[in-house]
Amino acid sequence: MEKFTEVMSVAAPLPLINIDTDMIIPKQFLKTIKRSGLGKNLFDEMRYDQSGNEIGDFVLNQAKYKNTNILIAGDNFGCGSSREHAPWALLDFGIRAVISTSFADIFYNNCFKNGILPIILPKKERDLLMDDALKGSNSILTVNLENQEIKRPDGSIITFDVDQFKKKCLLNGLDDIELTMKKFDKIKSFEDSYFLKFPWLGQ
Repeated sequence: MEKFTEVMSVAAPLPLINIDTDMIIPKQFLKTIKRSGLGKNLFDEMRYDQSGNEIGDFVLNQAKYKNTNILIAGDNFGCGSSREHAPWALLDFGIRAVISTSFADIFYNNCFKNGILPIILPKKERDLLMDDALKGSNSILTVNLENQEIKRPDGSIITFDVDQFKKKCLLNGLDDIELTMKKFDKIKSFEDSYFLKFPWLGQ
Protein backbone atom coordinates (compact mmCIF):
# COMPACT_ATOMS: atom_id res chain seq x y z
CA MET A 1 0.00 0.00 0.00
CA GLU A 2 1.28 3.47 -0.88
CA LYS A 3 2.31 5.56 2.12
CA PHE A 4 0.35 8.69 2.96
CA THR A 5 2.32 11.61 4.35
CA GLU A 6 1.15 14.84 2.73
CA VAL A 7 -1.11 15.65 -0.21
CA MET A 8 -1.24 19.06 -1.88
CA SER A 9 -3.96 19.53 -4.46
CA VAL A 10 -6.90 21.50 -5.74
CA ALA A 11 -9.89 19.96 -3.95
CA ALA A 12 -13.00 18.88 -5.84
CA PRO A 13 -16.34 19.91 -4.29
CA LEU A 14 -19.12 17.31 -4.22
CA PRO A 15 -21.78 18.87 -1.97
CA LEU A 16 -24.26 16.00 -2.17
CA ILE A 17 -25.48 14.11 0.88
CA ASN A 18 -25.76 10.31 1.12
CA ILE A 19 -23.40 9.47 -1.74
CA ASP A 20 -23.58 5.68 -1.59
CA THR A 21 -21.11 3.11 -2.84
CA ASP A 22 -23.25 2.30 -5.89
CA MET A 23 -22.94 5.94 -6.94
CA ILE A 24 -19.19 5.81 -6.32
CA ILE A 25 -18.76 2.64 -8.42
CA PRO A 26 -21.93 1.14 -9.94
CA LYS A 27 -22.62 -2.57 -9.54
CA GLN A 28 -21.85 -3.51 -13.16
CA PHE A 29 -18.17 -2.76 -12.55
CA LEU A 30 -17.78 -5.14 -9.59
CA LYS A 31 -16.81 -8.16 -11.69
CA THR A 32 -13.09 -7.54 -11.31
CA ILE A 33 -10.97 -8.37 -8.28
CA LYS A 34 -8.18 -6.09 -9.50
CA ARG A 35 -7.68 -2.83 -7.65
CA SER A 36 -6.59 -1.00 -10.80
CA GLY A 37 -8.61 0.24 -13.74
CA LEU A 38 -11.72 1.34 -11.84
CA GLY A 39 -10.92 5.05 -11.82
CA LYS A 40 -12.42 5.56 -15.26
CA ASN A 41 -15.76 4.35 -13.89
CA LEU A 42 -15.71 6.39 -10.67
CA PHE A 43 -19.11 8.12 -10.32
CA ASP A 44 -19.90 6.59 -13.72
CA GLU A 45 -23.61 7.43 -13.81
CA MET A 46 -22.91 11.06 -12.90
CA ARG A 47 -19.86 11.46 -15.14
CA TYR A 48 -21.19 10.01 -18.39
CA ASP A 49 -24.38 10.14 -20.41
CA GLN A 50 -26.02 7.01 -21.90
CA SER A 51 -23.75 7.26 -24.95
CA GLY A 52 -20.63 7.25 -22.80
CA ASN A 53 -19.86 10.92 -23.33
CA GLU A 54 -18.66 13.06 -20.43
CA ILE A 55 -21.28 15.26 -18.78
CA GLY A 56 -19.55 18.60 -18.85
CA ASP A 57 -20.89 20.12 -15.66
CA PHE A 58 -20.00 17.16 -13.41
CA VAL A 59 -17.19 18.27 -11.15
CA LEU A 60 -14.61 15.61 -12.06
CA ASN A 61 -15.12 16.32 -15.77
CA GLN A 62 -14.15 19.97 -15.34
CA ALA A 63 -10.55 20.69 -16.33
CA LYS A 64 -9.67 22.35 -13.02
CA TYR A 65 -10.67 19.24 -11.04
CA LYS A 66 -9.67 16.37 -13.35
CA ASN A 67 -6.38 15.77 -11.55
CA THR A 68 -7.60 16.33 -8.03
CA ASN A 69 -6.31 14.25 -5.11
CA ILE A 70 -8.76 15.63 -2.52
CA LEU A 71 -12.54 15.36 -2.44
CA ILE A 72 -14.77 17.56 -0.24
CA ALA A 73 -18.02 15.66 0.20
CA GLY A 74 -21.49 16.03 1.65
CA ASP A 75 -22.72 14.28 4.78
CA ASN A 76 -22.80 10.48 5.12
CA PHE A 77 -20.34 9.71 2.32
CA GLY A 78 -19.87 6.05 1.35
CA CYS A 79 -23.16 4.70 2.68
CA GLY A 80 -24.91 1.70 1.13
CA SER A 81 -23.34 -1.68 0.41
CA SER A 82 -19.92 -2.56 1.78
CA ARG A 83 -18.11 -2.94 -1.55
CA GLU A 84 -14.36 -2.44 -1.30
CA HIS A 85 -14.38 -1.48 -4.98
CA ALA A 86 -15.51 2.01 -3.88
CA PRO A 87 -12.17 3.03 -2.32
CA TRP A 88 -10.38 1.13 -5.11
CA ALA A 89 -12.10 3.36 -7.68
CA LEU A 90 -11.36 6.55 -5.75
CA LEU A 91 -7.70 5.62 -5.36
CA ASP A 92 -7.32 4.58 -8.99
CA PHE A 93 -8.71 7.97 -10.04
CA GLY A 94 -6.13 9.65 -7.81
CA ILE A 95 -8.16 10.57 -4.72
CA ARG A 96 -5.99 10.23 -1.59
CA ALA A 97 -8.13 12.18 0.91
CA VAL A 98 -11.90 12.55 1.34
CA ILE A 99 -13.24 15.19 3.74
CA SER A 100 -16.79 15.07 5.08
CA THR A 101 -18.82 15.48 8.24
CA SER A 102 -19.56 11.73 8.39
CA PHE A 103 -18.85 8.43 6.65
CA ALA A 104 -20.44 5.00 6.64
CA ASP A 105 -18.37 2.85 9.02
CA ILE A 106 -17.37 0.08 6.60
CA PHE A 107 -16.42 2.52 3.84
CA TYR A 108 -14.46 4.61 6.37
CA ASN A 109 -12.40 1.61 7.49
CA ASN A 110 -11.92 0.37 3.93
CA CYS A 111 -10.38 3.72 3.01
CA PHE A 112 -7.60 3.31 5.56
CA LYS A 113 -6.94 -0.23 4.32
CA ASN A 114 -6.45 1.06 0.77
CA GLY A 115 -4.29 4.14 1.29
CA ILE A 116 -7.01 6.80 1.43
CA LEU A 117 -7.35 9.21 4.35
CA PRO A 118 -11.01 9.91 5.27
CA ILE A 119 -11.23 13.03 7.43
CA ILE A 120 -14.24 13.86 9.61
CA LEU A 121 -14.78 17.54 10.40
CA PRO A 122 -17.53 19.60 11.98
CA LYS A 123 -19.92 21.05 9.40
CA LYS A 124 -18.63 24.60 9.82
CA GLU A 125 -15.07 23.61 8.98
CA ARG A 126 -16.11 21.24 6.18
CA ASP A 127 -18.13 24.09 4.66
CA LEU A 128 -15.10 26.39 4.73
CA LEU A 129 -13.17 23.82 2.73
CA MET A 130 -16.12 23.32 0.39
CA ASP A 131 -16.06 27.07 -0.30
CA ASP A 132 -12.33 26.87 -0.96
CA ALA A 133 -12.85 23.99 -3.37
CA LEU A 134 -15.55 25.89 -5.28
CA LYS A 135 -12.99 28.58 -6.10
CA GLY A 136 -11.26 26.16 -8.45
CA SER A 137 -7.73 25.90 -9.80
CA ASN A 138 -6.09 28.59 -7.67
CA SER A 139 -7.37 27.10 -4.43
CA ILE A 140 -4.83 24.58 -3.13
CA LEU A 141 -5.33 22.54 0.03
CA THR A 142 -2.53 20.71 1.82
CA VAL A 143 -3.41 17.68 3.95
CA ASN A 144 -0.65 16.63 6.34
CA LEU A 145 -1.29 13.38 8.17
CA GLU A 146 1.71 13.52 10.51
CA ASN A 147 0.60 16.88 11.93
CA GLN A 148 -3.11 16.14 11.41
CA GLU A 149 -3.57 19.49 9.68
CA ILE A 150 -5.27 20.88 6.61
CA LYS A 151 -3.75 24.09 5.29
CA ARG A 152 -6.21 26.33 3.46
CA PRO A 153 -5.32 28.64 0.53
CA ASP A 154 -5.30 31.65 2.88
CA GLY A 155 -2.72 29.94 5.10
CA SER A 156 -5.08 29.16 7.96
CA ILE A 157 -4.98 25.69 9.52
CA ILE A 158 -7.76 23.23 10.32
CA THR A 159 -6.81 20.31 12.54
CA PHE A 160 -8.45 16.90 12.50
CA ASP A 161 -8.55 13.78 14.66
CA VAL A 162 -7.58 10.34 13.49
CA ASP A 163 -7.20 6.97 15.16
CA GLN A 164 -3.51 6.61 16.00
CA PHE A 165 -3.23 2.99 14.86
CA LYS A 166 -4.84 3.81 11.51
CA LYS A 167 -2.57 6.84 11.23
CA LYS A 168 0.52 4.68 11.80
CA CYS A 169 -0.64 2.22 9.15
CA LEU A 170 -1.19 4.96 6.56
CA LEU A 171 2.09 6.71 7.30
CA ASN A 172 3.95 3.43 6.86
CA GLY A 173 1.86 2.05 4.00
CA LEU A 174 0.68 -0.99 5.93
CA ASP A 175 -2.49 -2.80 4.88
CA ASP A 176 -3.85 -5.91 6.63
CA ILE A 177 -1.59 -8.30 4.71
CA GLU A 178 1.52 -6.22 5.32
CA LEU A 179 0.67 -5.97 9.02
CA THR A 180 0.39 -9.75 9.15
CA MET A 181 3.68 -10.25 7.30
CA LYS A 182 5.49 -8.13 9.88
CA LYS A 183 4.79 -11.06 12.24
CA PHE A 184 6.18 -13.60 9.75
CA ASP A 185 9.01 -14.81 12.00
CA LYS A 186 6.62 -15.46 14.90
CA ILE A 187 4.12 -17.19 12.59
CA LYS A 188 6.86 -19.38 11.11
CA SER A 189 8.22 -20.24 14.57
CA PHE A 190 4.73 -21.27 15.73
CA GLU A 191 4.15 -23.39 12.63
CA ASP A 192 7.50 -25.18 13.02
CA SER A 193 6.91 -26.00 16.70
CA TYR A 194 3.28 -26.99 16.07
CA PHE A 195 4.12 -29.42 13.29
CA LEU A 196 6.90 -30.95 15.40
CA LYS A 197 4.29 -31.67 18.05
CA PHE A 198 1.62 -32.82 15.56
CA PRO A 199 3.62 -33.95 12.50
CA TRP A 200 0.65 -35.66 10.83
CA LEU A 201 -1.02 -32.26 10.36
CA GLY A 202 1.77 -31.15 8.07
CA GLN A 203 1.39 -34.07 5.67
